[in-house]
Amino acid sequence: MIRLDPMTPDEFDAFATHSLPLYADQKVAAGNWTAAEAPQRATDEFSRLLPDGARTAGHHLFTIRADDVGDAVGTVWLGIATEGPPAGYVFDIIIHEHHRRRGYAAAALRALEAEAAQLGLTEIKLHVFGNNPNAQALYAKLGYGVTNVNMSKRLTSG
Repeated sequence: MIRLDPMTPDEFDAFATHSLPLYADQKVAAGNWTAAEAPQRATDEFSRLLPDGARTAGHHLFTIRADDVGDAVGTVWLGIATEGPPAGYVFDIIIHEHHRRRGYAAAALRALEAEAAQLGLTEIKLHVFGNNPNAQALYAKLGYGVTNVNMSKRLTSG
């Protein structure tokens, strides 16, 4: 049903173009960054993590393809931890909007687990924004457990 293919250079360019504004928007919605600074901070972080694009050592960027669609349904980015036990970190998983709610994300994560095992990894970690209960439910359903919780409260003056 699902296949993870290494991103081509053109697919990486499309991924970056699509992913950066989404990430910036999520950081703003979470209250981490201001709207004014978000685009540049997202670009800087992306450049720091992937200085050689899809060829950056320690990072595996995939296009998610679905056999029943015959085309790309999304992307997933797995980085390898440089410290501690052999673990991977899901930096990003995106299912294109018109392909959502069809089981592709769950299937892609299962396929990613197989890829990670082939790489010798013993664990996959990820971050999910607090304002994304659908993603939280998906990860919990697939066996991902909560390891940290950050909380905040907005204060109003007087």
